Amino acid sequence: MSTPKFPIKETQLLPDQHEFIVPKKCIKVPTDITVWQKSEAYFEYLGFILALNEAVQGKTLDTECVQSPILTNVIQMLNKFDEWITEIPPTEQPQRFGNKSFRTWHEKLQQNAAEELKRVLPEKLHRAIPEIVQYLDESFGNPTRIDYGTGHEMAFLMFLCCMFKIGAFKEDDKVAVAIKVFNRYLELVRRLQLTYRMEPAGSHGVWSLDDYQFIPFIWGSAQLIGHPRIEPRHFVDQGVVESYSKKYMFLGCIEFISKVKIGPFAEHSNQLWNVSAVSTWSKVNSGLIKMYKAEVLAKFPVIQHVFFGSLLPLIPMNNPSTNPKTRLNESAAASQ
Repeated sequence: MSTPKFPIKETQLLPDQHEFIVPKKCIKVPTDITVWQKSEAYFEYLGFILALNEAVQGKTLDTECVQSPILTNVIQMLNKFDEWITEIPPTEQPQRFGNKSFRTWHEKLQQNAAEELKRVLPEKLHRAIPEIVQYLDESFGNPTRIDYGTGHEMAFLMFLCCMFKIGAFKEDDKVAVAIKVFNRYLELVRRLQLTYRMEPAGSHGVWSLDDYQFIPFIWGSAQLIGHPRIEPRHFVDQGVVESYSKKYMFLGCIEFISKVKIGPFAEHSNQLWNVSAVSTWSKVNSGLIKMYKAEVLAKFPVIQHVFFGSLLPLIPMNNPSTNPKTRLNESAAASQ
């Protein structure tokens, strides 16, 4: 089945009577993955990733672009979350990983996220908050394990996808959502990872290219398509990384890896080292999208944590539309 383009059009906005619901986890056993891969949620999410992938081609992180008031509000919200890290310093403790102060930070997030979204969104969209806040709460790591991985990254992307679906973000916001909002999120989660010594989720980053992220490599390689000077082989060149890390997401990721890991790059980041041998950025980009579908979107340990609601429902892609609450309950019942 081909992936439809993510429709970000005024005509796609939800009707006034749309019933929002608190999303639930519905993927209970590994065989449920096939239900997910044929679902509306899967195609909406993947279509969203591909739409923004296309939008950022050739764009640098400092590209001047339209920033709507709601988009600016989201960045200010992320700035506030960042300030909380300063207010909640890591505690002195013997173990190397998993600083317990992250639990305090995360508790503050859960207590305040809904209120923060009221400041972000116009009043007419406040009724969507009980549904979308679930994705925001899941976006920054697990407070029990004090870890972070591609499932948390995916939750934030689903939050952004839902912001388009409720009409908070518009068609013109696509570029800014990727290079301004998502990049600000990356800065924030990197600070969380370093400050609270967060472990990679899963088996030491097995679901990702590096220990924590995947999407900035996809959108970051799209940014570099057609670049007159920088080829894939150059991203292992420290001089190129230092010169361009503030302009391209991909190189920003490489810079971060180089800060937190020691030893030869080919040893600590073997998969990325292999990517540097690919001839063009367009081939890197298409290869990473295939890899993301296989190594993240098809993996039960990641997808079992995904939440499904009225905006991203676990129903067959071409199913006749029925009440979303009924559909979600049916999906949950079927997977038990």
